[in-house]
Amino acid sequence: MFRDISFTVSDGDRIGLIGPNGSGKSTLLGILAGEIDPDAGEVAKRKLARVAYVAQASEFSADATPYSVLRDALQTAHIGEGERDARVAEALGRAGFEDFHVPAESLSGGWKKRLALVEAFVRQPDVLLLDEPTNHLDIAGIQWLEKMLVSARFASVVVSHDRYFLENVALSVVEISRIYADGGMRVKGNYSTFLEKKEEYLVAQNKRQDALTNRVHTELEWLRRGPKARATKAKARIDTANAMISELAAMKSRSQTSSAGISFTASERQTKRLVELEDIQFHLGGRKLFSGLSFMLTAGTRVGIVGPNGSGKTTLMRLMQRELTPESGDVRLAPSLRIVYFDQTRRMDEDVTLRRALAPDSDSVIYQDRVIHVASWAERFLFTSDQLNQPVERLSGGERARVLIAKLMLQPADLLLLDEPTNDLDIPTLEILEESLLEYRGALALVTHDRFMLDRVSTVVLGLDGEGHAQQFADYSQWESWQAEQSRSTTSRKPARAKTAAPEASSSAKKKLSYLEAREYSSIEQDIAHADAVLAQKQAATEDFAIAADAERLQQALAELAEASERVDALYHRWTELEDKMRG
Repeated sequence: MFRDISFTVSDGDRIGLIGPNGSGKSTLLGILAGEIDPDAGEVAKRKLARVAYVAQASEFSADATPYSVLRDALQTAHIGEGERDARVAEALGRAGFEDFHVPAESLSGGWKKRLALVEAFVRQPDVLLLDEPTNHLDIAGIQWLEKMLVSARFASVVVSHDRYFLENVALSVVEISRIYADGGMRVKGNYSTFLEKKEEYLVAQNKRQDALTNRVHTELEWLRRGPKARATKAKARIDTANAMISELAAMKSRSQTSSAGISFTASERQTKRLVELEDIQFHLGGRKLFSGLSFMLTAGTRVGIVGPNGSGKTTLMRLMQRELTPESGDVRLAPSLRIVYFDQTRRMDEDVTLRRALAPDSDSVIYQDRVIHVASWAERFLFTSDQLNQPVERLSGGERARVLIAKLMLQPADLLLLDEPTNDLDIPTLEILEESLLEYRGALALVTHDRFMLDRVSTVVLGLDGEGHAQQFADYSQWESWQAEQSRSTTSRKPARAKTAAPEASSSAKKKLSYLEAREYSSIEQDIAHADAVLAQKQAATEDFAIAADAERLQQALAELAEASERVDALYHRWTELEDKMRG
């Protein structure tokens, strides 16, 4: 995978570790964590330094709960029982957990990942190692993780292909790749800075290669003239020529990088309207996912579907295929609509070979009316001929994604439904996938947590809030701004809201209220302002470390916060009642 890699993690480092699939990123992380022994070289760790490692897959015992997982993680901490309970409650609350005692194995993939991350955080490591932590997290979860890492005191090394995440978190970026003479390159700065430095490196390497090619050509001409090898000067020149030839061959070998050939085929359908959802309502597990949802997919539209985990993104995909039937409303598909669906679970027969997964019926495939041998088709997706007879179960997550994309490309489609296609794909493959989707002439519905891809590919964004509501936005940035505004309005309702929303009532309107109601109305804005101030104080108390560390005081503070919140809600409700009565 790699050789002669030197890698240092110092206090305060936030390192983004990137590289092509198969370059050894997870292996290097395992070596740093002490879980894998290197074939050669040395791993030196500062005395008593604590290292926490979160692997790609997050698994827990059958009887584990979020509460027990964190309690166990704090067993070695020299703190009292009460403080331990307070820390567990605080950590789970900040991570967004509502039920602390639900079986951990029943959690979704995203919440399992959150739990594994919180478990690592409470251990208070000196170095935190994370392998693809954004996989399975929704966008809210990724933003939560970004805030945790940016505010943390420990150093971190994160393997990730999420470009926005790297941009927001990394203080330095390391790429492991065969294009570098030393096997890797480290750049101080975020992902944008890394891209600039990489471009400079590649330009300099190309110039060096051109100059070396010219020198080697000159030396070969000299060698062909047959100089006397007995002369000391001639021997030295021959040695120099051989060294340059070896350097040039190594440089050419490094520069020969491969990339997956991804290109989706659109049908020639002329129909404008492909899918229409009208006034859809749907519940799942007792939760309302959609209520009154209306949306239309037309030819050429590329819609990005966003929302928190459990908001119904995958369910919406299944409704579009009529795999599910809405409780009310209508789903209309254009006649003979050809839909190609990428399933985020990436289900495939584990026992078949890669050869049969790519070409089930023969040793060739038909792509755009051309017959292509399976070996050539596999090579297009970065598989070697040696891998063709290996079982699918041995493939990595990124390799499985490439197999599924290869199968989808063989099917002409009016509509592509892609559910989390970016998980485990390296950055070069992500960029090629983006280019392919931009060139695709059919309609596209895309569910992904890759914010860069959403911004680049989507022509419209459909945002789901998980409470039955949906809204359309021009792009992802607009959705993000709307989310932030919604969060501010629900968490800190300000007195100004009451003042702007409640214009002074006219004397005729006030006459519709009784004497006592009129007096109540005249002072309700002041009451709301006071209640909001109390709520802010109670909120601040729950975030006070001294209180959070004391289980009894924290419980009392949380009870007072709930009471203050109910008081604010009741005042707003009463103010609405009085307004309605005045309007008569």
